[in-house]
Amino acid sequence: MPRKTLIATTLAAIIGLGAAPSMASDVFIDQFGFGNEAGGQQIGFGNQIGISQNGVFNGAIAEQFGNGNTAAVGQEGLNNFADTWQNGNGNGAGVGQFGANHNAILTQDGNGNVAAGVQVGNGCSADVTQSGGGNVAAFVQACP
Repeated sequence: MPRKTLIATTLAAIIGLGAAPSMASDVFIDQFGFGNEAGGQQIGFGNQIGISQNGVFNGAIAEQFGNGNTAAVGQEGLNNFADTWQNGNGNGAGVGQFGANHNAILTQDGNGNVAAGVQVGNGCSADVTQSGGGNVAAFVQACP
């Protein structure tokens, strides 16, 4: 292989590898307290999962299949659970949950859907399912 072709091929490979992280998916998890659990999976490019739990015995699962999806879970308190499931492209899901014994399930199957949340107090439950494209759902609950 001529030297110029080898150098050009090497440079193209290096530039291609340098561009890969911009298409890569990200996962951010911060957990404080004890007994907290977090998990999930991503298949696709440009997906982001952010989970931050403070308290005890909180659980969160985030699954993304597609490209450009964003899922965020907060959770402060005791025995809260959140599950986000996204299939498609450009979906956004968020959950808040402050207090204890909350359960939130956000399911998105399509493109460009937005599902929000926030539950305060004790024992709130939310189940949001979106299919198709361009759906927007928001909920705020203050349970006793």
